Amino acid sequence: MSTVLIAEKPNAAKKIAEALADGKVEKKEKNGVLFYKIVYNNEEVIVACAVGHLFNLAEKTKNGLNYPTFLIEWKPSYLINKKSEFTKKYFDVLTELCKKADLIVVGTDFDNEGSVIGANIVRFICNRKDAKRMKFSTLTKDELRQSYERASPHLDWPQINAGETRHNLDFLWGVNLSRALMSSIKKAGSFKIMSIGRVQGPTLKLIVDKEREIRAFKPVPFWQLELKGDVDKGTIIAWHKQDKFWEKDKAESILNKTKNKDATISKIESKEFLQEPPYPFDLTTLQTEAYRCFGISPKETLAIAQDLYTSGLISYPRTSSQIISSSIDYIKILKELQKQPEYKELAKELLSRQKITPNNGKKTDPAHPAIYVTGEIAKLDPRKNKIYDLIVRRFLATFAEPAKRLTVTINIDVNSELFIARGTTTKEKGWHIFYGPYAKFKEEELPKVKEGQEIKNPAINMHEDATKPPKHYTPASLIKELESRNLGTKSTRAAIIDSLYQRSYIKEKAIEATELGIKTIETLEKYVPEIIDEKLTRHFEEEMDLIQEEKKKGDQVIEEAKQELIKISKEFKQKESDIGKNLLEATRETQRIQNTIGKCFVCENGELIVRRGKFGLFIACNKYPDCKTTFSIPANSTVKATEEFCPECKYYLILVFRKGKRPFKYCINKQCPKKLEWIKQQQEKNKIKQ
Repeated sequence: MSTVLIAEKPNAAKKIAEALADGKVEKKEKNGVLFYKIVYNNEEVIVACAVGHLFNLAEKTKNGLNYPTFLIEWKPSYLINKKSEFTKKYFDVLTELCKKADLIVVGTDFDNEGSVIGANIVRFICNRKDAKRMKFSTLTKDELRQSYERASPHLDWPQINAGETRHNLDFLWGVNLSRALMSSIKKAGSFKIMSIGRVQGPTLKLIVDKEREIRAFKPVPFWQLELKGDVDKGTIIAWHKQDKFWEKDKAESILNKTKNKDATISKIESKEFLQEPPYPFDLTTLQTEAYRCFGISPKETLAIAQDLYTSGLISYPRTSSQIISSSIDYIKILKELQKQPEYKELAKELLSRQKITPNNGKKTDPAHPAIYVTGEIAKLDPRKNKIYDLIVRRFLATFAEPAKRLTVTINIDVNSELFIARGTTTKEKGWHIFYGPYAKFKEEELPKVKEGQEIKNPAINMHEDATKPPKHYTPASLIKELESRNLGTKSTRAAIIDSLYQRSYIKEKAIEATELGIKTIETLEKYVPEIIDEKLTRHFEEEMDLIQEEKKKGDQVIEEAKQELIKISKEFKQKESDIGKNLLEATRETQRIQNTIGKCFVCENGELIVRRGKFGLFIACNKYPDCKTTFSIPANSTVKATEEFCPECKYYLILVFRKGKRPFKYCINKQCPKKLEWIKQQQEKNKIKQ
């Protein structure tokens, strides 16, 4: 009997083949696509792969900007998008292999996306109604062999139905509402590609609401009283117990009362407390920690984690679980980590204990445990190694002892007014040792004093300050906020934020809404608020959970969404002209801001603007032809103003974006020494490649 096992991606296929093979792995190739022939328990198994989605949803017939539209179907990805043409060769190889197979086994990732990928291959390529299904959380030999042996005789239909329903909702919502926006701008006399989605709209509204809050913020002045004085071994600093005084005269009154008065230690309190180890990583916490520790974006963290998973180094990262169950052999993992020099002593310390139990959290995931390391070793580039090290140390820290910290509070009496000094220090590091550089806590050790002791040379000072505006979201804090509101999924939130950047709705790392983003939300709030209704989005998220629990049918949820879209579309069309006018104004203002680099260096009356010419983008003064100042831009790139100047020549620095490359800062001055050095480096790199 011949079996074809289908993995989600090439790396996973290779790992699965190597794990299952009883002997040699025979590598095969057809049209540049690798697959593997192995023998498992005296049976021939072909391990082949997709490259993610080989099918995507599309309209049955093209419908221009007409909306609402509901006639959609699954089509091969290579027929929908030119960028997906490379998937055809995988499609063709799987088609040929499946024709000869007696049995199909799906070994794609065990989540909604992976299940839909597998189901579509089974239905549309293999022309079958069902197949066997593997379930695994790591690409390690033991787990893969066990998963193959215990494979379910049927596909995971509840997960497939939930995943398909999500695809349908996202497509219908996105295509219809995005068309509505573009149609309205077209009616206003222009064209711009715009998008809004089921989760994208409410996400943008969160950002705009925060922007409004920040812009509307008015600082409120307050005053604080500080005491500074000498003790036997150092200086003590304390603050009046009231902390902030909102009325200056009250602060001044106490200042006058305490100035040049004796200061005495009236009370000392010490409170020791245990700081429990952290929970194992779920995806959201990994993304927020990676941003805190390294400034790596949530989107990039997920991409790196996915690479680490397909390399067999960590478990499946798209999980919302904070639990490492007892079924996972963490003793074996710790023994494997002992083989890596940087973790040897830490793993050895844990293994020496009688009881090894992780400090699990409360969040669960029906498909996968928390993110954990497998113990396998691989050489990694510096950026991937940062994420790997963070995951390893988090894994180790969850098994460690609590840290012991001590808070000392000193009360100081100055003419019956109480000043307080407070400091917290770590007495026993516990899990801090295992989490290493990522366990950053403020250590504030107060000088040793006794009750009744007088402070020498006490000085009281009044400080004026003001309340600070709320902080902007960062990509990490926004992902956390979306999770708390049940908007989007652990797998999609980073991509949604990235899409908002690409559409110029938001900008900067400390996320600011652009004028286009603000105006879009203002317009939708005024005319069709349902599009950005957080409650409606959350309602459908809950409905999809019910589908996976087999408490609701996908068709029911899709029909409900269609009726909602029909209602929204009707309202939108009635107000299309007004909506288009508002959006067009915002689009033009946003483009003007984005394309303005700064004041012209030559004429000083003009502004340097990004323009498009015969040979691409360039920078020129808007006072042309009176001022003919121009600057070139690297070919095949887009740029953005930075409001920064080159430290070498004081010309403007611009941020350059190239497809598939990290953005970089670039001086516009043709003769800048730094720029000439950069060009020379690029030329040397090209010589090496040739």
